[in-house]
Amino acid sequence: MDTRQRAEKLLKSLQKEGLDGIFLQKDANIRYLSGFTNSDSYLLLAPEKRAIITDSRYTEQAEKECTGYEVVRWRNPYPSLAETLLTLSEKWGIKKLGFEGAVISYDLYTRLKEALEGIELIPASGLVEEIRKIKDEDEISLIRKACDISDKSFEELLGYIKPGLSEKDIEREFQYILKKNGADEIAFDIIGISGVKTSLPHGIPSDKLIEAGDFVTFDFGAQVQGYKCDMTRTICVGKATDDQKKIYDIVAKSQKRGLEAVRAGVPGKLVDKASRDVIEEAGYGRYFGTGLGHGVGLEIHELPFMSTSCEEYLAAGNVLTVEPGIYLPSWGGVRIEDTVLVKEEGCEILTHATKKLIEL
Repeated sequence: MDTRQRAEKLLKSLQKEGLDGIFLQKDANIRYLSGFTNSDSYLLLAPEKRAIITDSRYTEQAEKECTGYEVVRWRNPYPSLAETLLTLSEKWGIKKLGFEGAVISYDLYTRLKEALEGIELIPASGLVEEIRKIKDEDEISLIRKACDISDKSFEELLGYIKPGLSEKDIEREFQYILKKNGADEIAFDIIGISGVKTSLPHGIPSDKLIEAGDFVTFDFGAQVQGYKCDMTRTICVGKATDDQKKIYDIVAKSQKRGLEAVRAGVPGKLVDKASRDVIEEAGYGRYFGTGLGHGVGLEIHELPFMSTSCEEYLAAGNVLTVEPGIYLPSWGGVRIEDTVLVKEEGCEILTHATKKLIEL
């Protein structure tokens, strides 16, 4: 599906909402609809008109990337974004203008509210994100490539890890390996934590040295043309203790159950329950406080989500994570995470690095 088809889908949503046009600020939504790969720019869409509003830093790039869009340079000739929107809205006959209420700052909203006389500003969050939930073949291909790079890079990293290196040492090396193997960027800040710090779901790498017997948790992913992979593996540096093996096995079983429950037509909360039940039955339910997973694409956390309260049904074409964990304060933790593609009868796991407990 090309950007024009995506824009047409959005315009149909605008009709249903009774909107004459929509003003977009989120980078991921702008990239999805126009192909623009930079930032500090805006889209204005109406049934017969489409414009990317940018400044002199990006006009040449926008003209090359944004097929079918008028490139409007603000600051010159228009002195303000609000004046630019007013001019275009009046020219295009926009009376009801949707905007991303969850994205736009209050300061910008008040400036637009004052400037756009005669134009009703209507919050319209989530319209683009709803379309983005179902990935097309081009998107899936890019996510597959990001996952392949992530798998290869993790295997390569294992040969580097040893006691005495710091978490920051390993995190820096991992960034290098991911980019060397073809990632345009890392998908998000790498989590590489060890020992008792592995009880922190989003711990930050520090100068702490890796010690023999440590669990080390890596949450990481490559990014390719804007599309991301998200995966987690927990390893042991040295021989794992019986307690470490026990916790690891519970999480591995929980993740397997979650993966088996993923399929189109199933509400997210039932997938979460299938995985969570394993951990709760083992007596560790209160140490799994996060949701089971989330969508992945142009953003690392996007629709759909899977949690105990998620009523939304999964659909074929969703790409999401399955990532149960047990996090024991002052002891450590385990998380195992894959990126998967939802299908009518199950799911395809896109990340393939081994999930057997690695003892280095």
